[in-house]
Amino acid sequence: MKPLLAALALTTALVVPGLALAKPVTLTTTLSNYGGRGAYLAVYVTDPSGAYAGSLWMAGGKSKYYKHLTEWTRFTGGDTLEVDGITGASVGAGQSLTLTMDLSDALFDAGYTLHIDAAVEDMRDSPNEVAVPLTTAGAGEAQKGRRYVADFVYDF
Repeated sequence: MKPLLAALALTTALVVPGLALAKPVTLTTTLSNYGGRGAYLAVYVTDPSGAYAGSLWMAGGKSKYYKHLTEWTRFTGGDTLEVDGITGASVGAGQSLTLTMDLSDALFDAGYTLHIDAAVEDMRDSPNEVAVPLTTAGAGEAQKGRRYVADFVYDF
């Protein structure tokens, strides 16, 4: 029941912000100059026990590459209906992806973690490229990725 409530809180904050206490949050992901094609990125949240709570965004329009977003695929079975926003473009090396969305206040300082999986054609996949706890104190603090993400920042 608890994962269902967490998913509902996440979904409600994104789909119907007026019904939940939510705040606009800007997510900025800057890729390093890794020398390859554009990266596919999946942005999703897990609850305090590590269970999937919901997807926020996916960058990259060719579904045949989604399976390379391995942790996101493990949680969702690759179901794109789980994603609130999909952009047709991947994010190129050295470029930034900036998203602004309303996220439920209940996600912050409650043990939830934001994850970014990354995959680049003809290069290694990078599950959990970024995994950052959602805390009010962590807002504005740059986090380094493991392979393709130079830095990731969320801010209010």
